[in-house]
Amino acid sequence: AEQTFGEIFRTDFRPYRDEMFISTKAGYDMWPGPYGNWGSRKYLMASLDQSLRRMNLDYVDIFYIHRFDPETPVEETLQALVDIVRSGKALYAGISRWPLEATKLAFEYLDRRDTHCLLFQDRLNMLDRSSVYSGILEETQQAAVGFIAFSPLAQGLLTNRYLHGVPSDSRAAQGRFLKADTITPEIIRRTRELNDIAESRGQSLAQMAISWVLADKRVTSVIAGCSSINQLADTICAIKHTDFTQEELALIDNAIG
Repeated sequence: AEQTFGEIFRTDFRPYRDEMFISTKAGYDMWPGPYGNWGSRKYLMASLDQSLRRMNLDYVDIFYIHRFDPETPVEETLQALVDIVRSGKALYAGISRWPLEATKLAFEYLDRRDTHCLLFQDRLNMLDRSSVYSGILEETQQAAVGFIAFSPLAQGLLTNRYLHGVPSDSRAAQGRFLKADTITPEIIRRTRELNDIAESRGQSLAQMAISWVLADKRVTSVIAGCSSINQLADTICAIKHTDFTQEELALIDNAIG
């Protein structure tokens, strides 16, 4: 993905660099062999350098640590993030999918070093509200850290793609992130009910799913993947209708169970 973006940036986007907010992250497998994942200083520094080369960039706007490393001292991980920002290779620091207590520690550590955490990235959608129940969303609000939600469509479950089962050419059928055996009759029943609610609002299910996430004032933005221009246009329309009545919210909760 970074190589593809880097080529497009080189041939088309470069004149608009100052109008673009570009992020990347590290924490999972980046290369085979030692130091190729998790959260050591060596890994984070090398991972960002590789990302910058792939994307033909001098810096990214935000660099996320994408998972908590239980084996590396947390101070090493966070100081690497501080030093990356001070070096100018990233303008802002971000954290993704850390547990609550480690997140609190990280916010305090970064603030004491004048490298305020700009964004916390976590999964949030109508089917998965763990970031709400865990206290993460509340913590980001109290710490004045933006919250950016990924997987607002639950890997495609919250679209019209699986209302009648698992299509043979779908992501679930291919076993990529979303597994076919997770799409049970109960899940299909729930998504059909949600689809009916969306239609009553004049939206597609995907639009309503994104609108629902953005309706929470603690959410700064969402990360939504698109495989076509039509999907992109459909997604953008979601921002026009982020108001929900209490009755609609109750119907959504009842549909999900």
